[in-house]
Amino acid sequence: MDVTFIVSFITCIIFLLIFGKVLLLPMKKITALILHSILGGVLIWIINIVGTSFGFHIGLNVISAIIVGILGIPGAILLVLLKIFCGIG
Repeated sequence: MDVTFIVSFITCIIFLLIFGKVLLLPMKKITALILHSILGGVLIWIINIVGTSFGFHIGLNVISAIIVGILGIPGAILLVLLKIFCGIG
């Protein structure tokens, strides 16, 4: 085996390890955002089920799910208040 082959092989392995570490953190954040957005969509769905007896409905779409996914319960309260006071949602 040639020395340059061994050095380039080790360099490639080190590059892959560093590149993998760099991409791992954003993937965790993206996965958490997707999970929280799904839970936000479920929360909006529950609000809509309870709100049907009052004639209240919040549109369930990607934007509203992401808002509730990022902000949590305060995001759901924000959407409810926007719907009540501004008719948005």
